[in-house]
Amino acid sequence: MKKKRMMFKSAALVSVGAIAGALAFSNLDFSFNAKDGGLFTVANHANTSVAAESLRNHPIRTLNDFNEAFVDIAESATPSVVTIYTEKAIERRIMTPFDFFGKSFGELFDTPFSDQSHARKEVIHGLGSGVIVSRDGYILTNNHVIDKADSISVMTDDNRKFTARIIGKDPRTDLAVLKIDAKGLKAIAIGDSDKLRVGEWVIAIGSPLGKNLARTVTQGIVSAKGRVNVGVTDYENFIQTDAAINPGNSGGPLVNIGGELVGINTAIASRTGGFEGIGFAVPSNMAYRIYTSLVKYGKVVRGYLGAGIQDIDDKIAKGLNMQRPEGVLVGTVIKGSPAEKAGLRTGDVILEFAGQKVNSSAELRNLVASKVPDSTEPIIIIRDGVKRTLDVKLQEQPDTQPVSRQGQQAPAANELLGFAVAPLNKAMAERFNLNSAEHRIVVSAVDRSSQAFMAGLRPGDIIRSVDRKEVGSVAEFKAIADKKKKGDLLFLLVERGPSRMYLAFNL
Repeated sequence: MKKKRMMFKSAALVSVGAIAGALAFSNLDFSFNAKDGGLFTVANHANTSVAAESLRNHPIRTLNDFNEAFVDIAESATPSVVTIYTEKAIERRIMTPFDFFGKSFGELFDTPFSDQSHARKEVIHGLGSGVIVSRDGYILTNNHVIDKADSISVMTDDNRKFTARIIGKDPRTDLAVLKIDAKGLKAIAIGDSDKLRVGEWVIAIGSPLGKNLARTVTQGIVSAKGRVNVGVTDYENFIQTDAAINPGNSGGPLVNIGGELVGINTAIASRTGGFEGIGFAVPSNMAYRIYTSLVKYGKVVRGYLGAGIQDIDDKIAKGLNMQRPEGVLVGTVIKGSPAEKAGLRTGDVILEFAGQKVNSSAELRNLVASKVPDSTEPIIIIRDGVKRTLDVKLQEQPDTQPVSRQGQQAPAANELLGFAVAPLNKAMAERFNLNSAEHRIVVSAVDRSSQAFMAGLRPGDIIRSVDRKEVGSVAEFKAIADKKKKGDLLFLLVERGPSRMYLAFNL
């Protein structure tokens, strides 16, 4: 059987999760209160939570009650859903049949194609979905729906069409905020996605596969929460749902049984390009933070710790003498950063941040980013087997991103280790574009079939420690490595560019 590749695609449609409601929506409170100086309005969380609980706890006595619950929730949420139309002008170069006349055979091949063709302007039309989050016309959608568009228009549930302007966008979460000047809009209630549980019914609403299918409602359940490393955005904490999602649904709402927005539908995982029961939505709490920041500041303001972190697997846990993998390992502490000022060190294991347990680097990144700069947050760490609490005052995250470097591979990797090392002399420094001022050792070659390579070791990496012992020369490295035998664990601290990371693998 031919193996098919799994693809992650932006959702051009919105998938709707089915809700089992027990009560009509007459008891739901969709009132909105001003927040943050009236810059935007959001649902009152206390009121909507009470209404949602009332809906959940009302008994279903007949099949008609069950049916009406779905209908009432869909009818309440749908007026807040909009269809987004985009246009982008492009130039396409074409060659007409008449260009061949009057030219010799050789001239056709000697003349550049651009000289033989003509530019023709074309307009590309795009379609997506969005959700009204304030009565004064603010709309949440996906960044990829409106990115690079020359013009954006929005059609509301009552078939009114408005020109939209971009308030702000955040490619790192694939979210954007639009604004239309309109009256009589119905804003959706914003729910607390942190309280969402796996197995809950949800509905999605959007415009899949074209404007003729606008405001399509589908139902499903929450399949999983906290999905990371999906490969769609930089900051991922997706809700996974089996509610049907198709092209055109991007930017539409995922709604819980209380009629509250709990997610923005964003992408699907598929081997065929079509929906296969795996859809992803940005949680409403993350979307709300991005929305408020874009409206208030015109940009996304995120907290910044200043530490390079990595996940802990069973091998790294063993290298750290931990009973089981838990927390997040600090590989790098940036000079002058909040992390350094708080006393965080390379090799520390972060167990909790701001009162919440962390078990993945993605989880910690999301937590730090969600905090306000200048806020002070507690961090619980393990250092040398002892728990400690540090207080860190966060800064605003800079826009710079570390540049990863990859050296060239050389032959002669050690057969047992799977890699070779050399002193960082002038020749090695020039080869890998490194600073040779310090006495260090560099990885000169890595066998691509080795455990070292699979663990992430690369030529040009600087080895700082072996089995938690600092090494500054090849002799010091060999003194430890020569005692190893097949099957033993090797625990390395390596430096790559501005970052440090721990690698652990069996020989």
